[in-house]
Amino acid sequence: MPQLVHSPAGMRIRAAIRPALQARTGETILVGLSGGADSLALLVACAEEASSAAFRGSGVRIRAAVIDHGLQPGSAAIAEHAAAQAREYGVEVDVRAVEVPGGTGVGGMEAAARSARYAALAKIADEHGAGTVLTAHTRDDQAEQVLLALARGSGTRAIAGIPLERELAPGVRIVRPLLAESAEITRADTIASCVDHGLTPWHDPHNVDTAFARVRARRVVLPVCETELGPGVSAALARTADIAREDADTLDALAAEAMESVLQVAGSATHSNADPRALSVAALADLLPAVRHRVIRRFATTQCAASMTREQTLQVAALVTDWRGQGAVNASGVTVRRVRGDLLFEAHA
Repeated sequence: MPQLVHSPAGMRIRAAIRPALQARTGETILVGLSGGADSLALLVACAEEASSAAFRGSGVRIRAAVIDHGLQPGSAAIAEHAAAQAREYGVEVDVRAVEVPGGTGVGGMEAAARSARYAALAKIADEHGAGTVLTAHTRDDQAEQVLLALARGSGTRAIAGIPLERELAPGVRIVRPLLAESAEITRADTIASCVDHGLTPWHDPHNVDTAFARVRARRVVLPVCETELGPGVSAALARTADIAREDADTLDALAAEAMESVLQVAGSATHSNADPRALSVAALADLLPAVRHRVIRRFATTQCAASMTREQTLQVAALVTDWRGQGAVNASGVTVRRVRGDLLFEAHA
């Protein structure tokens, strides 16, 4: 372990990751390491914090995983350079090459690379009994995510941005401690920490390629917003995600509770139709619109593995609130029709 560097930015990052480590005493924690400034700063903060007096005897073990996507010339050497910097801090590293499927698909190459990376991280975590994978998304990443969601006209859940944590695979959760509202860690912090620690981050050429919408948001749109609207736009967008996440979590919880109630009515002995594919029109009509729409989408997903756009959701809701004898609504994977007092969801073969 190199001599401890008292970097102001580094100490702020250590404070941000400390709760994640404290919650996982006695565990192996896997850090996703790309070699960029964000992930290097996260890795060093984890290594320094885990070896500090506060964690002595805690049993927290830090391990790194470097995923080589093979998308640039010399990617193997880039991966090894990142791993070498981690090893200087006494961290064991797995370097894993993955194949990114060709073709565009939904989300293009960026989404394909992300899927391949997360699958590899989940596998490495499983191999070492690590229940947690840390990634180095910052508040700047969050701001970009919110901006893109707003541009698409997305709902509250999308505007809530990148989740602070979620299940990556059975028994493995991905946690993003630098996204925490209380920490306010930005890209400037991770770069400063790397400079203070004498680290040499890799600069991914994809991060300056304006063929990607996220790069245009980062390098073109947000700077214009900061110039024309004043400083602090990125921070405000990240705060928007925090607020939207609270609202989305509450509405999703209300929708889950409401769906149970609606199903009980539709499946009751006194109801005319006990079909498990049905939702009660009367029970749906009693719900607030935001909850009703979530119940409709949730039921379509859970019962029919289907997805609905905003327009399709409103068409289905109109079978409840604006019934004029209209015909069935066709969505991706499901047809919904009103049959007496129920909405009947029929999955496509």
